[in-house]
Amino acid sequence: MKIIGIDPGLRNMGWGVIAVEGPRLRHLDNGIVHSEAGDLGPRLAALYRGLCAVIVRHAPDAAAVEQTFVNKDALGTLKLGQARGIALLAPAEAGLEIGEYAPNAVKKAVVGVGHAAKEQIQHMVRFMLPGVEFAGPDAADALAVAICHAHHLQGRALRIKASA
Repeated sequence: MKIIGIDPGLRNMGWGVIAVEGPRLRHLDNGIVHSEAGDLGPRLAALYRGLCAVIVRHAPDAAAVEQTFVNKDALGTLKLGQARGIALLAPAEAGLEIGEYAPNAVKKAVVGVGHAAKEQIQHMVRFMLPGVEFAGPDAADALAVAICHAHHLQGRALRIKASA
């Protein structure tokens, strides 16, 4: 199974694709879709086109998107929410099942604690996906989201098997 993890952002939308082979995880690719400064509509369109191209190229079976957090800048939060809408729309249009995870849930799944620093997350992603080179911090975060979704799916499969 291939999972694409998406870290929503208006300037930089990180993405990472992993393969899940039983209990093993394997890095396939990662990158960042960029949008240039300017009007919001064209920026969102650029993110959508870029993310759709990644989905077509890698043909994932599932997607995972990090939920946004609310910060003090209401306008910034609103714009991030719109970028997150694109992060949900592109895989939904491709017919993918989408998991959504809070940042603390991603950190807990990857590091073991919900308030881990970015460096700790990147270290554990490198440990879980040997040889990975990040296209940038947003791509590293996206890979962490994909790993979180893989763990969620593996846990769900075990619960189903145990109840059968």
